[in-house]
Amino acid sequence: MLQLMMATASVTVAFVLTLAGQWMLTPLARRFDLFDHPAGRKDHACPTPTTGGIVMLMGALLAEIAMRGDSDPSFYGFYLAAIILTVLGVLDDKLDLPWPLRIAVEVVVALVVIYVGGIRVHQLGDAFGLNISSLGILSVPFTVCAIVGTINAINMIDGSDGMAGLLVLSALVMLEAAALYAGNDLIQERAPILIGAVMGFLFHNLRLPGQRCSRVFMGNAGSAFLGLAIACCAFHLTQTPTHPVSPALGLWLVPVPIMDCLVLMVSRIRKRRSPFAADHDHIHHLMLEGGFGPTRAACVLALLSSVCGLIAGVTMRAHVPHPVLLVAFVCLCALWYWMTSRRSRAIRFFQWLRADHAWWPAPISARELDT
Repeated sequence: MLQLMMATASVTVAFVLTLAGQWMLTPLARRFDLFDHPAGRKDHACPTPTTGGIVMLMGALLAEIAMRGDSDPSFYGFYLAAIILTVLGVLDDKLDLPWPLRIAVEVVVALVVIYVGGIRVHQLGDAFGLNISSLGILSVPFTVCAIVGTINAINMIDGSDGMAGLLVLSALVMLEAAALYAGNDLIQERAPILIGAVMGFLFHNLRLPGQRCSRVFMGNAGSAFLGLAIACCAFHLTQTPTHPVSPALGLWLVPVPIMDCLVLMVSRIRKRRSPFAADHDHIHHLMLEGGFGPTRAACVLALLSSVCGLIAGVTMRAHVPHPVLLVAFVCLCALWYWMTSRRSRAIRFFQWLRADHAWWPAPISARELDT
């Protein structure tokens, strides 16, 4: 009961701070032109503030200080890295920085997390069926690749209102549930703070009844911050010596962003394009072309992500070999690659899924939410 009360208080404090922070930063956004202007691939109706990432970082940091008064190394390492990423994201939104520079800074950020925060992947357990109890000298490069990969996966999925926020919210809730099951006190206390910050952002970002368009975007700063948060929480959960959770579960916490990122990068490389090239081939673009509105697309994918995480957790409790989870994820990626190898096939699938006889009920005020 005490844990539930503390978690509720953490969510509430972070939520309120994030809401208040967004209203306070609106004049700052106007002063420094922190807006995403419609142009090219950006088809939103009007210039929209990109201060969501700054506000989520501020809300989470202030709530963490208020609720936990942290002094552990992971606190300093994580938030120092998050501040660097936020500055990078704001500059990228303003100047459209080249991707090699962004990747280089993200590598530096990962090293800050490792050497200042003491957060890294030491072991992979039997995720590959090899019982890898220690990565040794491969620990640092593996952790760097995992952090940079997660940051970019969340960045790539942030293409429609509510999409990245709801998927990250789903992952954080699952991380909190896994932490409660495993007895991981740090994640039990930290995840609710992040959940509250994301909920505060989504209040302004989702197309809710009476709110026909997003009032704020998270920007590259927000997607980078959330990607870092997911990676660090997952590492804490899977690398704790007492009651660790299998690293195989990590892929199933954010299956949609990781699958979308991997498949698109492979597809672009096969077409002899940069893996970081911008296009309209992401899963949310295909869903929108298939007749989904932004809100419904985000809700469906968040539900799918939650179901995948739940199934993965149940199979692990049933002592299904962990390599099976890894093979299943590879098969899921292969299926999605085949589906999207012909754009028309993917769009027809989503048109069928969106049909009136689909298995989920129509949302309240569907016309307003999906406009």
